[in-house]
Amino acid sequence: MKYQIIGEPLPVVTCQVNPGETLITERGSMSWMSPNMKMETSTNGGIGKALGRMFSGDSIFQNRYTAMGGEGMIAFASSFPGSIRAFEISPGNNMIVQKSAFLASEAGVELSVHFQKKLGAGLFGGEGFIMQKLSGHGTAFVEIDGYAMEYVLQPGQSMIIDTGYLAAMTEGVHMEIQTVPGVKNMLFGGEGIFNTVVTGPGKIILQTMPVSNVAQTLRPFFPSAK
Repeated sequence: MKYQIIGEPLPVVTCQVNPGETLITERGSMSWMSPNMKMETSTNGGIGKALGRMFSGDSIFQNRYTAMGGEGMIAFASSFPGSIRAFEISPGNNMIVQKSAFLASEAGVELSVHFQKKLGAGLFGGEGFIMQKLSGHGTAFVEIDGYAMEYVLQPGQSMIIDTGYLAAMTEGVHMEIQTVPGVKNMLFGGEGIFNTVVTGPGKIILQTMPVSNVAQTLRPFFPSAK
């Protein structure tokens, strides 16, 4: 497979698919494709894995697109202004991403649920108790809300992140929750009560426009439902 990511801040990834090669996507992620791409909808791994994907913010069913009788083309567009990033997944090189971040991947990539080890990290970290784990082998495409900033953390090096800004991290990064110091800071600082703290070694990807923050900003401009 060959691919190209174009069009930020409204990006799309176009994939040139070899004959017989299969890509998997979430339901509704395909934007356009050549006529020889055959679609098949399945649980892709059985009901157990399907339920795990549902808990991590994705659909129970996934679509499989296979190039039949020659090279095919298929495109997947982002659902929100931002970025699309390609991750090369392999044994020992898994990625943990925010809920609903998965866009598409080669058939060898497995999407599963990832639970934060500490309950506090899940309940108050903003990224959620349940995240998505990308494992297996192949290229995976992930949506980032806004611009993507990448940092490589050395062993023991930490970063404090406001709620919702952590988009992805390598599996070896440790995540926990830290309260904002001082009662006045909590109540009047406008930054909330909790921050997410990530500690290396590993890579983290931060996003500049979390969709949850955008929703909060726009809420006052919409009439309340009657």
